Amino acid sequence: MKKDHVFTLIDQQNGNLAFKLFYFEDNSSFDHLQHNNFYSVVWIKDGSGLLRVDCSEYLFNEGTIFAFSPYQPFMFSTDQEFKGVAIQFHPDFYCIHKIPKETNCDELVFNNIYQEPSIAIDTSTARKLDLVIEQLKAEFDEQGHVEYKLLIPNLIIFLVTIAREKVRLKASAPEFTETQIPFILRKLKAAIEENYKKKHSASDYADLLNISPNALAKIVKAYFNKTLTGLITERIIIEAKRELYLTNKSVKEIAWLLGYADEHYFSRFFKINTDISPQMYRDTIGFGKAELN
Repeated sequence: MKKDHVFTLIDQQNGNLAFKLFYFEDNSSFDHLQHNNFYSVVWIKDGSGLLRVDCSEYLFNEGTIFAFSPYQPFMFSTDQEFKGVAIQFHPDFYCIHKIPKETNCDELVFNNIYQEPSIAIDTSTARKLDLVIEQLKAEFDEQGHVEYKLLIPNLIIFLVTIAREKVRLKASAPEFTETQIPFILRKLKAAIEENYKKKHSASDYADLLNISPNALAKIVKAYFNKTLTGLITERIIIEAKRELYLTNKSVKEIAWLLGYADEHYFSRFFKINTDISPQMYRDTIGFGKAELN
């Protein structure tokens, strides 16, 4: 990769990556499973193939942006031309919870377990994003010095733009013809959001919706491309990550909050699903409880 295609800012206090923008012309950066301790936004400008993320698989085409949270496992597989640009940033450099509530970037872009982790980008939006990327690049001068003042504002503009595009696409999407199934899915989403801290099994939600576990599992797989257990697990893990980053609660307190009486069982559950312990997650992601003030 050419030197002028990579723009990197390192945290001088700990030597870790703070911010990185780079162009890619093949799949060498993403052809193996990623477990990064930073956010990744990958814009596929040319190419198609298969994305593996968490326990799901999605086909992708050019003109698509994908967004991944810290320690969310993902990789791209393709035998096609694969070109684009990626932005990566650590939560200590910029915490997405700072974005105003009306943009809702946390749930729209990075942590929406009920939708594919992708945003289709049209020509008009692509032009806007390219202009922002040029502004980000301009903050890195020829000597490698970085002006911090405009990196974060332009990063915010980039994230807000793709969040708004996702809202626009969702609003213009056609309604399902099988009205009963979307109604069940809406009820399931509401049930998970209300009960994930207390109810952890697929059968719990089948009982709440008065539907057989097998029938509910088939609907979830067909529309979310996930297992029901996987959907519940992802919601719990997202909340656990938020608590670890945004609060000073102990792992034991967080386990209890999420309905696990046994701290060690919760820690094993977290590590199985993230490949890292809760304490190591907190140590490597950082601690940003003041960010919500």
